[in-house]
Amino acid sequence: MTSDLKKAIDVLKKGGIIIFPTDTAFGIGCRIDDEKAIERLFEIRKRPESKATPVLFSSIKQVEEYVLPFGLSVRELMEKHWPGGLTIVLPANLEKVTSIVRGGGLNIGVRIPDHVDTQALIKMVDAPILGPSANFHGDPTPYSYNDLNRDLISKVDYVLNGETKTRISSTVIDCSVNPWRVLRFGAVRDI
Repeated sequence: MTSDLKKAIDVLKKGGIIIFPTDTAFGIGCRIDDEKAIERLFEIRKRPESKATPVLFSSIKQVEEYVLPFGLSVRELMEKHWPGGLTIVLPANLEKVTSIVRGGGLNIGVRIPDHVDTQALIKMVDAPILGPSANFHGDPTPYSYNDLNRDLISKVDYVLNGETKTRISSTVIDCSVNPWRVLRFGAVRDI
């Protein structure tokens, strides 16, 4: 494990906010179980609290702790596309997912990224990590370190440099409704 990755893990464990590469784009995040850090993250990004934020996980088993039980068809979707660029919206376990992460609603967007450093962060911190794109709300998505806004960088506790893979935002599918509804097409097309 590199010293940069160790530093990023340490910052997250202590309630900090980092910018980091994922398989799709650069993300900005903190632990899902640190409400002060979450509030600070929303403040930094200037993201309205009515807008939910995606959360990154290391395994389907970990996802199951933060959502309500789901059917076999959703599990098959997960197994087919994870790790990878598919965000799945599911009813949240309201006891474990604070209102601000859910945008005040009842659902949460979950994803297992296909990126070795992101996976290491989640596993070593031992908690899911919020994973919206590393930009101010409404600004372009950063797909490389050079795309990052310098003002945003100055507001976080650490930046883990690295490469993204696809440079395409994740596809988002709402599986809290029947039939499912694609909210955004991105990295995954064969749903």
